[in-house]
Amino acid sequence: MDQAPWEPPLAGTEAEHVVGSLERMRASFRWKADGLDADQLRRRVLPTTELTVGGLLKHLAVVEDDTFAWRLAGHPPETWLLAPEGQDPSSWQFTAGPEETAQDLYRLWEDAVGRSRERLRGALADGGLDQPAHLEHEDGHPSLRRLVLDLIEEYARHTGHLDLLREAIDGRVGDDPPPDWPMLPADDAGTATAGTAG
Repeated sequence: MDQAPWEPPLAGTEAEHVVGSLERMRASFRWKADGLDADQLRRRVLPTTELTVGGLLKHLAVVEDDTFAWRLAGHPPETWLLAPEGQDPSSWQFTAGPEETAQDLYRLWEDAVGRSRERLRGALADGGLDQPAHLEHEDGHPSLRRLVLDLIEEYARHTGHLDLLREAIDGRVGDDPPPDWPMLPADDAGTATAGTAG
């Protein structure tokens, strides 16, 4: 059987492994969120938190843009501009609003991932994982490698949250998408993207 398109290579370059690990986490996250309606995406199922599947889709969309637009290149992230005027963006990004459809929430994440893939491809071609990012800490600039590894960690954390949320919503469990999980057509670079729920 062919390897699933979201699996990292068995023996590739460092960049191929780092990007492949990010793609695997994106696929696992998106599969766990897949196929829910708007009410399910907004459902709070844990008494100790207000986390929802829809809120996590929005949050990871913001983190994608923050990582590859702002932290890497110093450009304002597109998703920062979507919070309604007067609403705190830090709370907006974790909340699936009553006016947002399932398609809106899935599309927000997918569009952010599409932008991130394009930016990451360009950065890898123009300096590789060692290049310094725009963001500056008191100890210096993180490398692109550090940004991608931080994003993998962010996905791992929230995919763990989705494990609990999704099982409570409809019983879905599992680590990775099944090999026959539908993927959207690959983009120009051959990178497949996750299927969209109706």
